[in-house]
Order: sequence, then C-alpha cells, then structure tokens
Amino acid sequence: MNEAKKNSVLIVDDENSNIIALTHILSQEYTVYAAKSGQNAIIAAEKYLPDVVLLDIIMPDMDGYAVIAELKNSPKTNKIPVIFITGLSNASDEEKGLALGASDYIAKPFSPAIVKLRVNNQIKMLENLHTIERLSMIDQLTDLPNRRSFDFRLKEEWERAMREQTPISILILDVDNFKNYNDTYGHQQGDVALQAVAKIIVQSLKRSADFTSRWGGEEFVALLPCTDLAGAMTIAEQMRINVENAVIPCVMGSDTKITISIGINTELPPWYSTYDSFISEADKALYRAKEAGRNRICACELKN
Repeated sequence: MNEAKKNSVLIVDDENSNIIALTHILSQEYTVYAAKSGQNAIIAAEKYLPDVVLLDIIMPDMDGYAVIAELKNSPKTNKIPVIFITGLSNASDEEKGLALGASDYIAKPFSPAIVKLRVNNQIKMLENLHTIERLSMIDQLTDLPNRRSFDFRLKEEWERAMREQTPISILILDVDNFKNYNDTYGHQQGDVALQAVAKIIVQSLKRSADFTSRWGGEEFVALLPCTDLAGAMTIAEQMRINVENAVIPCVMGSDTKITISIGINTELPPWYSTYDSFISEADKALYRAKEAGRNRICACELKN
C-alpha cells in the first residue's frame, strides 16, 4: 500500500546549524527542502511548491523581507504561507513582515513544540482553504464541476486552441420539458433525473481532456478540445441516444423516461477572437433543436 504523500516545508536560512535543527524537528512529519540564500529560496519555492516556507529574516545579499516580496509577487508561489524565523523582537519588524504577507513568526532559539504547532496550524489552514476552493467549483447536486469551474477551463482550452490552431467544440444540453417532469413527479424526482443525466454525459465522454459541467438549472455543457464538427456531432448524438434509452427509477415507484436537446458549435479560433460568440452560437443551435421538436441535436457550421 502506498503511503500518503507528506506535506512539504522549505527552510530558508544562511546558518547551516539552524537548517539542521529545523530539519530534525520537522522531517518525521514533513518532506523538508532547504535553501541557504534568498535567491536559491525563490528557485526552490517555484520548483518544489512547498506547503509552507520557514524564512529567516537576516540573511546576506537578500534578506527575508525581499524574499517574501518576491514570493508574494509570483503567481506560482503567492499562496504559499510564509513563517518568519527570527531572533528579532522589535514590534516594528513583526509588523513589517505581516504587512508583506507573513502568516506567522517563530522566535529563535527554537522550541520544537512551537515549531511543530505553528507549521501544523498553517498546513491545516491551507487544507481548509483547498477544501473551500474545491467545493466552490463543484455543483453539489450532480458532483459535476459548476459553471465557475467551466469558465476557468474554457479560458485555458480556448487559448490553447488559438495558440495551436486546433478545432474546439462545445455542446450545450438541455433536459426537455423539465418543468413538466418536475410538476408530474416532484422536485425530488427532478433531482434524481438531473443526477442520472449528469452520469450519462460523463460516461459518454471518452477522453480525459473532455470536460463537462452543470451549466445551471436543467442545462449542462461539454467542452471538447481538438474535436471537429463531425466528432462533436457523433458524441452529441450518442449522448442523446443514451439519455433517451435510460430508465430513471422514480421515488413514487414507477420508472420514468427523459430526453435532451443539444446545441453544438465548433470553431477554429483566430488569434484575436473571444469565446463569447462561441457559446452564444451553441445556445442558438440548442434553441433551434428545441424549436424543431426536441430530443435532437443541432449544429452550427465550422467557422474559420
């Protein structure tokens, strides 16, 4: 059985004895990295992305204040908690460090119990923050990524498609007559139906690069990088068939059926384009699918 990955700590101090002492205190619980200068600390932080940095203030060439300023200015390292380790006891020094973004202080000489507690406190706060961030990106009903998460992914994939000049496709899916379904079977059963549709969509996507989310209400969206219009239509039709063929158990004791309509858009983004029209054209295609009788797919033509 694989052991759980340890959290990591980067110790930054120009005194070898301090690095040895802190490593001895922390190495049983954490993976420990070390740097003996400010410049090397910045390189190590960007390379290893530690969970916490223990940073000495008084160092030659580049002191701790300059190091934390660099770390907080970098998108790669600006969220890493920094704990100053210092023999300074002046309140103005502590105030300066906190103003630059330090999370805590550890005074020299080190107390092993205090070092462990303060590092552990930062790790716990970081884990809580990661949990909050993860939950903020997930739709609680379906466990799919939510629209906020989709917006982040779309930006990344759109920029990649522009850079590499590859086609990108989007599917906007809507559950047909969902209000009537809710009115007939109740909102609890409506939730069951949405969960079932979400699972079918995920199972219909075969590649790890494909991404789906709950768009809102009874709408879902799927993003298909490096996928031309023919490929997107094949996937969309398979989704439609899979939903149409699914039997959704009802809390009232009977089985139910449901269908979806899908709007498709594929583009090869020019370097100057935005994805606003990319989404709106797929939404228009969805509207045409609804107008044509529902339970069908409708696509826009590829744009150059």
